Amino acid sequence: MGTAHIYKNFDTLTHINFISLMTTVKPARNYGLDILRVIACYMVIQIHTGEFYYIGNMGLTLNTADANWVGWYNSLCRICVPLFVMISGFYLFPVSDTPAFFKKRMSRVAIPFILWCILYAFYYYFIGQIDLQTALINILKIPVNYGVEIGHLWFVYMLLGLYLIAPIVSPWVQSASRGVMEFYLALWAIAFSLPYIHLVFPEIWGEAFWNHTPMLYYFSGFLGYVVLANYIKRFHMQHRPGHYVLGVALIIAGYAITTFGFLHRLPTEKYVNTLELTWGFETINVAMMTAGVFLLFKNVTIKNPSAPLMKLVLDVAAKSYGIYLAHIMVLNAWHATLDKYFETAAIKIPLIALSTFITVYIGIKILSYLPKSKWLVG
Repeated sequence: MGTAHIYKNFDTLTHINFISLMTTVKPARNYGLDILRVIACYMVIQIHTGEFYYIGNMGLTLNTADANWVGWYNSLCRICVPLFVMISGFYLFPVSDTPAFFKKRMSRVAIPFILWCILYAFYYYFIGQIDLQTALINILKIPVNYGVEIGHLWFVYMLLGLYLIAPIVSPWVQSASRGVMEFYLALWAIAFSLPYIHLVFPEIWGEAFWNHTPMLYYFSGFLGYVVLANYIKRFHMQHRPGHYVLGVALIIAGYAITTFGFLHRLPTEKYVNTLELTWGFETINVAMMTAGVFLLFKNVTIKNPSAPLMKLVLDVAAKSYGIYLAHIMVLNAWHATLDKYFETAAIKIPLIALSTFITVYIGIKILSYLPKSKWLVG
């Protein structure tokens, strides 16, 4: 065998090994999104803390000074769920092996969800809100809609829906041109403006009491946050100062609309469902704030990831799903304990929320040491 042939084979082998190495090396961890996951987790708890101070019996609005504090504090926190969706969507694609994808994603989300639904059923029984028969019926209703009946767990049904659609949209999200993705996002933004258009035109583009799928129906919903995350990932992940300027501008404008809308409607809206018009996760202003915060954090770098504080942040981020599932039980206890000691929600909301956040993290951390704990804490 000639020397030239040996070198040629060596070069070919080296090239193949290099390509193999490049395809197996994991991308660098995005610590900014880990930090965002922790922030979003806390925001969820603060939102639910604020509900004690503006939601009355039967969904009536409480027009009080405390409710005004809720408007100022929690308007920015409305980005919590969209942030979770964007972070999940950022890592969602490509879906190359659908059965493996469902096995990994569904099991890690659905099994803890089912277990916590069961725990909540008995929790509400033990605190006297329901009888044992109702608790058992609620457990049987988990495949139907029990998560909505325990409030915050509506999110899990939505997340599972995104996982179901992921293998279908994965090829498009990975290959669509920048212009095509921007076209989708533009229509999505218009669809997110419909809550305000409806104030002038109650029915638009084919809407009627017998038709709930108007023209932009297929561009509405949380899937847009997934597309937005991947649009940024594909075309805007490079570090640019203009992204920070744009991010701050989006946050300020979105927060102004969200807060003013809540406070302006507070004296006149009798029911919470109409009061929260500008608080909807599927509104353009909340999407603006979410995109702005994502732009600010997407390029965050950490010089020393092994530092104690960063290790704590990463651990909280890893346990954020468990914290989300469990926090209502602890929040109710902290509210009952601390509410009576302070006069104003300006103090009560952050104090109760932070106490809940820390306590639930410690509890989930302890549970994580149990055998098979991933089925409970996610």
